[in-house]
Amino acid sequence: MPAHLERVEQIIPCSPEQCVCGICGKEKQLIGYEASEVLDVEPAKYFVQVTKREKRACKGCEEGGVSCAPLPERIIEKGLGSDRVVIDAVINKYSFHLPLYRQSLILERESGLHLSRATLNGWMMRVGEMLTPIVTTMGQELLAGSYIQADETPVAVQMHDGRGKNHQAYLWQYGRPGGSTVFEFRLGRDREGPKQFLGTLKESSKAMDTPPTTRWVVPKSCLRRVGRMLAGNLSKQ
Repeated sequence: MPAHLERVEQIIPCSPEQCVCGICGKEKQLIGYEASEVLDVEPAKYFVQVTKREKRACKGCEEGGVSCAPLPERIIEKGLGSDRVVIDAVINKYSFHLPLYRQSLILERESGLHLSRATLNGWMMRVGEMLTPIVTTMGQELLAGSYIQADETPVAVQMHDGRGKNHQAYLWQYGRPGGSTVFEFRLGRDREGPKQFLGTLKESSKAMDTPPTTRWVVPKSCLRRVGRMLAGNLSKQ
């Protein structure tokens, strides 16, 4: 068993008959344990986190108004899921390929709360938006080198045009050995996809007066929190 896993001991005592010597009738002394190990699991425990913000006012100065502690930044403002639940959904979808409709059923079964697939999809989009600065920086690092590999993988996409069948789209991969890898979704396989992707990165590099890692489209503290939680969840898998 992996040494880093917590050990939870269960002691099974001998029966009353086993505690007495069958020859002389005296009580037997404990001399040790016969130990064995099995892998166990504790199911996820869902709970409601109640956030209470202090409200303060001066009783002697009513005109001073009421002061209230600010809400901490969250990935989904006013959403039903905490940051941990959102990141857990992202890990399940992109690391374990668990579809959102199945995650919705699992959440309802284990917590009693129904979250639609559309809600979970909104979580995925939000996290993607928050990670856009990192993806842009990774792309610019690729352009700074002298060699880029490009490849495309066909993916089936449901369309709403009434045809009744999936459209074949492509997931383009850009990277280099030992370096970063960036993916871009395109509905077609034409050359305009790579041309536009690389051109956009070049224009982005020219337009930014400061290093990419210091220009954020979301609060930096919230973005760092997403990164830490993603890394922490991945390291536990």
